[in-house]
Amino acid sequence: MTTIPSSTFDHGALRRAFADRDASALLALYAEDATIEIADHVNTPSRPRRFAGRDAIAAHCADLFAREGMTHEVDLAAVGDDTVGYSVRCRYPDGTRVLCASTAALRDGRIVREVAVQAWDA
Repeated sequence: MTTIPSSTFDHGALRRAFADRDASALLALYAEDATIEIADHVNTPSRPRRFAGRDAIAAHCADLFAREGMTHEVDLAAVGDDTVGYSVRCRYPDGTRVLCASTAALRDGRIVREVAVQAWDA
C-alpha cells in the first residue's frame, strides 16, 4: 500500500488569519526567509511588488489588515505536500472588490515563496 504524506501547512489558520484580519497569525505561516511577489494593475509581471524576509512580510501583513473596514475571505484553498494555492476575496467599505490568487512553495509547513496576482474593480 502507498502512503501519501499530508502537508503540515495549516490552511485553517490561513482562513482564520484573513477572516480575523490577524497580521501576526498570517505572518506565522511564513518562513523566516520567505518572499512574496505580487502583480496587479500597478505592479506589472516584469516589476512585481516584492517582499523579502520576515520584517518586510510583517509590514505587508500589517498594512493589509490596517485598511479600515476592509473584509477578506479565503475562497478556495488547495494544499499539497510542498505547495499551496488559494484565492482571497476582499471588499472595501465603498464596495470595491479585489480578487487575489496565490500559489506558494512550502518548506516544513511554512510558505517560503509566494506569487500572487490581484484584480481590482475598475
